[in-house]
Amino acid sequence: MTPIMRGLGAARCATWAVLPALALAALGPPTYTAPPFPTSAFSSYYVAPTGTQQAQPVIVDPVSGKTYEPELTDPNTIPQQASIPPLPLPSGILDSSEYLRSLALAQILAIANSSAPAWKDSCTKCLAGTSVAKSLAAVAPSEIPTLAIELCEKLQFSSSCNVTFSILNYGALVAQLLQMADVAGLDGQNICNYIFNGLCPAPSASPLGDLSLWFSKPKPSDANEWVQRRRTQAGQRLKVLHLSDVHLDPRYSTGSEVNCTSSLCCRNPSSSQGVAHVQFPAPYYGAYKCDSPLALVMAAFQSIPNLTDTQATGFAWSIYTGDLVSHDPNNQLSQDYVTYTETVVYEQMKRYLGSGPLYAALGNHDTYPAHLDIPHAGLPDDIENEFSWNYEHLSTLWEQEQWISPNEAEQARAHYAGYSVKRQDGLRIITLNTDFWYPDNYFAYINMTNPDISGMLRFLTDELQAAEDAQERAWIVGHVLTGWDGSNGLPNPTNLFYQIVDRFSPHVIAGIFFGHTHEDMFSIYYANNATTISAATAQTVAWIGPSIVTLGNLNTGFRMYEVDSETFEILDAHTWYSDASSFSTLDHEGPGPTWKYEYSARDAYGGGINWPSDAPLNATWWHKVTERMEADPSLVQKFTTYQGKLSQLTPACTSADCVKQKICYMRSGSVPISRQNCQTPQ
Repeated sequence: MTPIMRGLGAARCATWAVLPALALAALGPPTYTAPPFPTSAFSSYYVAPTGTQQAQPVIVDPVSGKTYEPELTDPNTIPQQASIPPLPLPSGILDSSEYLRSLALAQILAIANSSAPAWKDSCTKCLAGTSVAKSLAAVAPSEIPTLAIELCEKLQFSSSCNVTFSILNYGALVAQLLQMADVAGLDGQNICNYIFNGLCPAPSASPLGDLSLWFSKPKPSDANEWVQRRRTQAGQRLKVLHLSDVHLDPRYSTGSEVNCTSSLCCRNPSSSQGVAHVQFPAPYYGAYKCDSPLALVMAAFQSIPNLTDTQATGFAWSIYTGDLVSHDPNNQLSQDYVTYTETVVYEQMKRYLGSGPLYAALGNHDTYPAHLDIPHAGLPDDIENEFSWNYEHLSTLWEQEQWISPNEAEQARAHYAGYSVKRQDGLRIITLNTDFWYPDNYFAYINMTNPDISGMLRFLTDELQAAEDAQERAWIVGHVLTGWDGSNGLPNPTNLFYQIVDRFSPHVIAGIFFGHTHEDMFSIYYANNATTISAATAQTVAWIGPSIVTLGNLNTGFRMYEVDSETFEILDAHTWYSDASSFSTLDHEGPGPTWKYEYSARDAYGGGINWPSDAPLNATWWHKVTERMEADPSLVQKFTTYQGKLSQLTPACTSADCVKQKICYMRSGSVPISRQNCQTPQ
């Protein structure tokens, strides 16, 4: 870290003291009650909204021209198994061999049940067993789904083995993974840790090696000077919307059981729950254990312009940090279900959120099978391109909505739905497919010694270098966060991401934005891999946006940023919510949910911090907030209350252990840092 960068905090204060005041953005009313369902939003319906049924609109896909059939979203006809395999089986030497499968099964069971010294622990057994399965996958991959079912049943891994490992579900995925992964090395250790629930200990992050191979140029010693020049300009406060995690459930069944014991709640009993008598009927606008009915999504979209006072102007731009699709098990999903959801949600965002562009990232649920994306790494074409249908659909949809250009759409097709937009105002917005550091993406366990097998982080680095060369600022938009408690990402790619952020902060990266947790959170990135954690070393902050969905005992919410038009730094963040516990009193005919202003980040956390009134809420400020939390633990409870969007069901955080751990999470921007620094309270 150069002396200039170390002194940037002081230099900022000196510069901000002479900045012209930026007028506070005007907001709408403190509360707004949504009107009833806007039937004019859709041209026709299979089922119009009633007191007992959600609206089921007729949707024509603007990309494919397909009219989606009513059975796709009918709550009474939810499939219990896919009709065609979601992924192809890889090729092998033999078409099939029941004999080889029986040998593999016997050998793996013998290893699992052995007490011999050679199989001394669960990790050794797991690695040996997966090696046997890999041998079968190389010769007769068509036998792998049946082998997986047999092992699952005999070792009692699950009560739904036939469904989970069917060729119509994860069967082909297991065969592909076994063929391509190094199951005797780091890949196998991670598979046995993540997929097999801790049979191997979690591997540490691998050394990254010579980072000069990643960065074509060193960080400029005078990098902050052009940022300082921007700060002396008379900027404006732009309104920028952050939405996340809609999780539309087009099969939501009003009046079904809210408090179910299996699968997704607020569904008809015949579909998933096995509930004989409904004790807690699902309200029309949603519930705490359910995904979002269309009624809630439309109520939110109608309310946002009124609450933010953007009815006439729209937002300067909006970001969406992923997860459109409901939390269905894979056997109830399909490509059509995903593209239907993408079409509905993005079309209604275009309708209600104004003329400004929306920049979106793909979430882990926004694909089929869920969580999966495969790297373009010299694999056979039928495997390498098996998710291109989704990149094609999303990129074309975004282009048709005029949010991105044809060139940017082509970039999205080539980079797993990730792309970079160079805006005319000097901001570069880079969206990423974060499935490549998500533990539930089983394809991320291929060649794990390479922290960037997908090339996604190389793409990010090249875009940030181009932004630095052009003296632009950049926003990074993704879904799965890289840090916090260490459970959301994989060690190697999140470690590399952290080093990329270090190299290009704070002079290029003006903000990082994630979703995924459904909660209102933040994460701070420090210089030199957080070897020293202080206000002086704080470089960048990730804003983790609240969700529209209420699943997880949360209220529904959204956020709007006030952004400096010259520096693209965030001057304040405003959050609104609606209390899902009030939805039981609402129906389709009367007024919809009431949305309320929740808080201003500057007002909620800024007391007691010596900070200029027009200075941005950057990483230095957020670190000072965490210092205040250490001095006043009640501020952690305030944060926790906002984390759940004022849900009465959010657990309190008042013990000394909880306070310490949560502050540590706020200061952890990668999985290795979280694991190293943050201890679980006893």
